Amino acid sequence: MKLFKSLLVAPATLGLLAPVAATANEVTINDFNAAEEIAVTNSRIDGLEARFNNLEAGSFSETTTASFGVDFLVGAEDGAASEAAAFGYQMGIGLETSFTGEDALSATIDIGDGTSGALAFDDTADVLTLDGLTYTFPVGGATVMVGDSTDISALYTGACAYSSFTDYMGNCGTGSTVGVGGNGVTAAMSYGFDSGFSLAGGVSSETESILTEEGSDLFGIEAAYTADSYGVAVAYSDSEGTTGWGINGMYAFDFATLSAGIESVDDGTTAEGFFVGLSFPEVGPGSLDIGMGTTGNFADGDEEYYTYEASYAYPINDGVTITPGVYIIEQDGDDVTGVALKTSFSF
Repeated sequence: MKLFKSLLVAPATLGLLAPVAATANEVTINDFNAAEEIAVTNSRIDGLEARFNNLEAGSFSETTTASFGVDFLVGAEDGAASEAAAFGYQMGIGLETSFTGEDALSATIDIGDGTSGALAFDDTADVLTLDGLTYTFPVGGATVMVGDSTDISALYTGACAYSSFTDYMGNCGTGSTVGVGGNGVTAAMSYGFDSGFSLAGGVSSETESILTEEGSDLFGIEAAYTADSYGVAVAYSDSEGTTGWGINGMYAFDFATLSAGIESVDDGTTAEGFFVGLSFPEVGPGSLDIGMGTTGNFADGDEEYYTYEASYAYPINDGVTITPGVYIIEQDGDDVTGVALKTSFSF
């Protein structure tokens, strides 16, 4: 019997024995049948244990897990609309359970203060927001995912090893293709080959108008190859006639990892952008990332603007990491120069 059960059963047993002890001076030894009283007591204990087991059966599954992440941000920008130092935060809650050991029901909940600028967190304005609700399960050798408020690229392999500090560097500059999002309800599938190749694709539609002419639909597909020291991913996306191609890749040298990406989007006019970055995994006790790229996709003849950034991630312990960083964002007018310190907690 488990300790917690014993703690529950012990008072019940004492309660049963107390009346016997209280009236012991009123009965003779012949009136007291020890075997019968013990049998009654054991019967009541068994009943209590059965009810406790039913309580355990209705509690959380042993396969249910919860994870939490919190980011605090303090920073200031020169050349922005406001140059005052500012504070921001975001928190993410991940819940996951499995029913067969091979499937996963997952929910992601976010809350933040809507910090604006190049380091913008999710604009949830201090309100808990469902950022993804999915069910993932195997079909043959493939993995299938269905859900709401999630990205098609959630099943993509990708090949970007760079840890971005600003939004512009996310997904190695291929956020519309290799990092394609979703419009609402999403269905996706991926398959990984033993050789290192993988294929993935999916469709996402507005929840109130799935795959209809009235609604907005998004399609995406990716092919990737990953090895121990290098990888490459190619993706295509189509959103109501706006198509995009993107490629990102990485190569790990002995001292650093090179990541790069290029993307082209055509909505009647072709616009392109690129990214390149270096990640140094062992610089003192932490890691250093340096990158540059376009601030978006630009059409031929348009003036291009670039972003430059550098950040250093220092793990204080297994659950806390501080990351100071600096960045420059070119724009029409004065460039924006920023400095910030992000403190991340995971538990």
